[in-house]
Amino acid sequence: MVKMSLDPVQVMSGQVNELKVSPSSNGDSRGSWDGKQEIDQDQLGLGTTPKPVAGRRARKVEGGVFFPKPENAVTIAVSSRVLFRTDREQKALEAVNARLRDLYPQSEELFDIVLVTYNHAHVGIRLINTINHHNLFIERFCMTGGSSPIGYLKAWHTNLYLSADADKVREALAEGIAAATMFMTEKLTEVSETQLRVAFDGDAVLFSDESERIFKAHGLDKFFEHERENEDTLLDHGPLKGFLETLGKLQKKFYAKGHRLDCPIRTFLVTARSAASSGIRALKTLRAWGLEIDEALFLAGAPKGPMLEKIRPHIYFDDQMFHVEGAAEMGTIAAHVPYGIAQKHNAKRNASGGK
Repeated sequence: MVKMSLDPVQVMSGQVNELKVSPSSNGDSRGSWDGKQEIDQDQLGLGTTPKPVAGRRARKVEGGVFFPKPENAVTIAVSSRVLFRTDREQKALEAVNARLRDLYPQSEELFDIVLVTYNHAHVGIRLINTINHHNLFIERFCMTGGSSPIGYLKAWHTNLYLSADADKVREALAEGIAAATMFMTEKLTEVSETQLRVAFDGDAVLFSDESERIFKAHGLDKFFEHERENEDTLLDHGPLKGFLETLGKLQKKFYAKGHRLDCPIRTFLVTARSAASSGIRALKTLRAWGLEIDEALFLAGAPKGPMLEKIRPHIYFDDQMFHVEGAAEMGTIAAHVPYGIAQKHNAKRNASGGK
């Protein structure tokens, strides 16, 4: 099992050879990358002023550089330590934006990234230079000087918040904002730079944890019985349903222009549910919501890691750290959604030493 604890200074300086995730981790530790404390300049790699690299991407349109209004953009808010570890994902977002601008030159429905950091404003110049050095196109900053950034997320019309601080992620989820705690392994699987691939678990991520509660309390047989009896009853929504909806809206813009087969966004449902016994309820719920998922994998309890290695998503969302750890072993960037009954079982697992 790969371990997921690392020193942020080592990460930013490239000194870490292996990401480690302790089997007992449930996302509460500071073993992701963020902390409540103010991030100093050395931790961000800001001790020197790097020179911007040539060929920096810019969203230029006729008449100058174009910035979508926050209320129209698909806004992803990220903490600083997440930002500098997701350059491949940002290339994929920019590839989607480029194709959207080609098809809809006047549209503001584009991906936009907001950097949310505990740093004070005086760090801004060095932070900007570091962003230029990494060839990232980030123009929206939220520098809170040590205060919690969660209150600003709704003002930014945030569609997804990614942080390494599990407490802040929980705070965002409590405010109704799609959020997840980011984890990454140094063993990174190669991913596409031209197609954004996003994979979701089902229960307690896209859907509520209703069915998972039945399983945890009464076992697998009762779970199957409950699903058969409620086959035509829709599942309630989970914390990331809205983000899937947002991706679906962008996909339909490509479909409308005849680009279904070469759409630069692809979505995946990767669930431990079995297809015949419990999968139909999940599919009926998605259909009733008007949401399309490109690929659905019903694993009937089989490990998710090997499937994720094949899918090669830019990010995978799951509510159980066991599956996040499995994804990390296979080189997949995984995000823990600390929501639902599984969090209580994670806490018990930690208290018993991971047994």
